[in-house]
Amino acid sequence: MGQLIYGEGTAYDMDDRTMSHVRVAVGVRLRRQEAFYLSWTNSHAIGSGRVSLWLSPSIPLQFRFNGSRSVELNRDWLRALDASAFNEGGMIVMPESEAPTYVRLLETAPTAG
Repeated sequence: MGQLIYGEGTAYDMDDRTMSHVRVAVGVRLRRQEAFYLSWTNSHAIGSGRVSLWLSPSIPLQFRFNGSRSVELNRDWLRALDASAFNEGGMIVMPESEAPTYVRLLETAPTAG
């Protein structure tokens, strides 16, 4: 279990695989100087509830991994994380198992225009 460390040191536990995907998806947006919410639901083990962080290139953000090995990234999961950031709720950290369904919905959604 790694930690996402936000701002002056508020730490949020996140498993390394999830955090690897969040790091890449967040990094793409911050490189483009975008600000957005990053939101997730806490597990029942830590009391449930939700967390939303306002991410901006001007706010310090660290990803501390417990393991030393990189994980193989799931392109569908990255695509789903990135696409979710366009919603008013910001980027939603969804379970990896939900990503294919989310991507399929994106592909079948009618386009504006």
